[in-house]
Parts: sequence; C-alpha cells; structure tokens
Amino acid sequence: ITLARRLVESLKNEVVARDDSIRKLIPDSKDGLTPFKKAVELALTRIKEANVETRWTNASVPGTPSDPLPTDPDWAGGTLYTDVRTLHSDDSIETVWKRVEAIGGKHGYSTATWAWELRGLMDKFVGGVGLRRGRRDDEHLIEGEALDFWRVEAINRPFLLRLRAEMRMPGLAWLEFALEKDESGSGTIITQRALFAPKGLFGHAYWWSVWPMHGLVFPSMVKNMAGPSARKKS
Repeated sequence: ITLARRLVESLKNEVVARDDSIRKLIPDSKDGLTPFKKAVELALTRIKEANVETRWTNASVPGTPSDPLPTDPDWAGGTLYTDVRTLHSDDSIETVWKRVEAIGGKHGYSTATWAWELRGLMDKFVGGVGLRRGRRDDEHLIEGEALDFWRVEAINRPFLLRLRAEMRMPGLAWLEFALEKDESGSGTIITQRALFAPKGLFGHAYWWSVWPMHGLVFPSMVKNMAGPSARKKS
C-alpha cells in the first residue's frame, strides 16, 4: 500500500526529459512515441489475450536452500505431514490435465469455495497476499508464476503440477497433482497430495487445527479433477 501511494502521489509532478541523448542510440519509431493512454490499452489487451509472460503479482522471495522440499526422502529428517487422495478417471490423461492446469482463478478449487475464500481472507488480514491475485491465463500455467496465494513450483505436462503456498503460516505447504495412465492406457489415475512442513510447535498445532477442513475441501477437489467418471482406484 505504501508503494502504491507513493507511485500515485508522484503523478502530480510533471516530468520533462531534457537529456534526450538516448535517441541517438535508440531512435524513435517512424510513428513517434506511444501515448500513455494507448500504451495502457495495449497492455490490457495483451493481458486479456494471455499474451504476457509475467505481472507484478509474480514477485516472490525464494526459499532458502535449506528449506525442505516435498520430494525429500524420509531419511532427510524433519516432519512432513501429507494428505494423499487417489482417484481413477475414464477420461484421457490429456483431458484430466486440462482440468488440473485450470485450477484456481475464476475456476476455483472445489465445491467448498467458501472455505478457500475464508482462508484467503484470513491470510489477507494478517498481511498475506490473500486469494485475489488470480491467474495470468485461464487455461495455461508457467513455472514460477503466481496463482492466487500459490506459486507454480513445478509443471510437467501432462503428468505433474506442484504449487507452493505463499500464504502466511508457520511452515511450508504444497499442493501437488500427479497423473499417470491406467493399465488400459485410455483412463487416468490422479493422485492429489497436500504437504506441510511445520516450523516449531506452532506449525504442528496449525496442521492439526486445519485438519478437519481437509475433509471438506480435498475430496471434492480431486473429484472435480477426475471428472464425472471419478471413482476410487481399484
């Protein structure tokens, strides 16, 4: 908010460029410079058409090298809580992947939308990013970009999507979807994993305090990804 206020306040000062030596190195285009209003229109059009690589909401402070990862082996030490749910879908892996990659933004996460909105509101209240960052594109994701209060940590189409949480919490959290073809080759087995690496006693308490919510949000989420033909893996 402080940065935004200063940027807005700076608009009251007229800025006139007197040193134009840059034009010797980079001449103006034959049509002249782009007016401010036109530049804004072009930028908004690119975002609407998903022809933009990044936005300011993509800014992130990377974790330290010592931070745990969801791929760490058991012997690496430390606690890693997991919530794993697996379903089978008659849909092809490409079809299921489209639903997985479209997660978040206007598509939401599960039938328990209110639970995610409540979590986003709580995060915003304590100074976090909240749930309002949305997503750059409605259908496709890029590794490293922001997605609501997540960061796309890894993506391997059409097999893996891993999101790292950027909400305020006493630990590190991930949401992961792993897809593989079933034995017939036409269906898909989807495994959804929620992982949490707690920091301190408060981190352990946090996991168990939100555990009851898992039964409300995670079953419907993986079922939505699997589609109408979703059923438990035999």
